[in-house]
Amino acid sequence: MNQEQALVTGGAGFIGSHLVERLLGEGKRVVVIDDCSTGREENLASCQSNSSFRFIKSKVSSFAELNDLVQNSTVVYHLAAAVGVELVVRSPIRTIETNLKEAQSILQAASLKKTPVLMASTSEVYGKSHHSVFTETDDLVIGPPHLGRWSYACSKLMDEFLAISYFKEMGVPVVVARMFNTVGPRQTGQYGMVL
Repeated sequence: MNQEQALVTGGAGFIGSHLVERLLGEGKRVVVIDDCSTGREENLASCQSNSSFRFIKSKVSSFAELNDLVQNSTVVYHLAAAVGVELVVRSPIRTIETNLKEAQSILQAASLKKTPVLMASTSEVYGKSHHSVFTETDDLVIGPPHLGRWSYACSKLMDEFLAISYFKEMGVPVVVARMFNTVGPRQTGQYGMVL
């Protein structure tokens, strides 16, 4: 019997590690790519002995066999990103380049075989809305470019535009998930998380 394979980028992070455990619990093979810049291998300690689990310590965009890995997966969960308020404010170049480059690498690889991709985004892309309820069809008002918060929001918004463009032009099945502040076990405050 062929076992479905899921690829989780950023799988050593807070959210990713919980997703990996869930996918393994559903009987899937899971491959994680994470450079551990904000994630931790210890988050995956419960998975290490599972024969259906593989961990690759690498940036997504630097992994030479990315195309093959994506083509051999039935779905990609792209969670790898620069995260945390402190990192976003302190290192805007790293933030923008990481978010764009890693997303583009995954989408290009997915386009080769039309592998479905879930693209993790952020509630920051809603911008400075004064609505009490947000929708994906709202016009967006983003703050000034000298504030790091908005460079992060714009980089994740560009990830969304890129994902939607790969769907429209290349037929890559994509789902964009805009996550709001999420907290729980294994989360670290090291990068300036907000509660």
